[in-house]
Amino acid sequence: MKRLDRSELIFKIIAYVLVTAFALTTLYPFIYSISMALSGENAINQGQVVLWPVDIQFDAVLSLIIGANARNFWIAYTNTLFYTFYGTAFSMILSIFAAYALSRRNLVFKRQIGFLIVFTMWFSAGLIPTYINYREMMVNNRWGIIYGFGVQAFNILLLRNYFNGISREIEEAAIVDGANEFQVLTNVYLPMSKSALATITLFYALNRWNGYFWNMRLVQGPEHPLQVILRGILENATNTDIVTEYPYSEFSLVYAAIVLSIIPIVVIYPYLQKYFARGVNVGGVKE
Repeated sequence: MKRLDRSELIFKIIAYVLVTAFALTTLYPFIYSISMALSGENAINQGQVVLWPVDIQFDAVLSLIIGANARNFWIAYTNTLFYTFYGTAFSMILSIFAAYALSRRNLVFKRQIGFLIVFTMWFSAGLIPTYINYREMMVNNRWGIIYGFGVQAFNILLLRNYFNGISREIEEAAIVDGANEFQVLTNVYLPMSKSALATITLFYALNRWNGYFWNMRLVQGPEHPLQVILRGILENATNTDIVTEYPYSEFSLVYAAIVLSIIPIVVIYPYLQKYFARGVNVGGVKE
């Protein structure tokens, strides 16, 4: 094992200290949210909650799970799962086929099609025209949101760049063995692009899970996702004109909803992390 000299040792110590401090800083909001969700009303109103829960109670959490607020919360949760699962699947299917087509050397008008896709990243019609366009296209329900926000040009280009980096010799060998285009895609390109696919899947899933503005503007109340419901809970918590008889603070309800809403992401992300770490180099040449 190589022995570090003094400068390298000092650098490593400083690096580890800074990384640890940064990790603790990013972890604090999550711990604070849990503490607020489990703290008593008086402790929250008096500002006593700093890190750990004070006067621990579970009324706010139970209210969302099985109590008075459970019905609306779980409907919104189901809607969010629907948007995330079906929306991500639909977006990935379109992105994979589009990226594969753009990576083909013999694609007719390849450069022109690529330019049109990139053009959508440079220019947009603006917020009002976009809203009118979605409204006229009947993007006003759950399936409309999935279809209307099907793909992102940036993700198509990322995946195309990764496909371009896959060795052509492997593809040619598959064609010699009798594989058609679809078999080349499913048996060669997709298995060799797990890191890129995981990265782009995570991008789409997070975008769908955190969907707020267009979901609020385009769909009706019963089809609103979790983020829109969270906004409603927050508005009630900050509205001093509303008097409630609940045995907990409205802010406990807000933070309990926040904690419950991020559980799926916290559970799924560790399984995608190893692919995501490699996927940050999407577009690198693989020979």
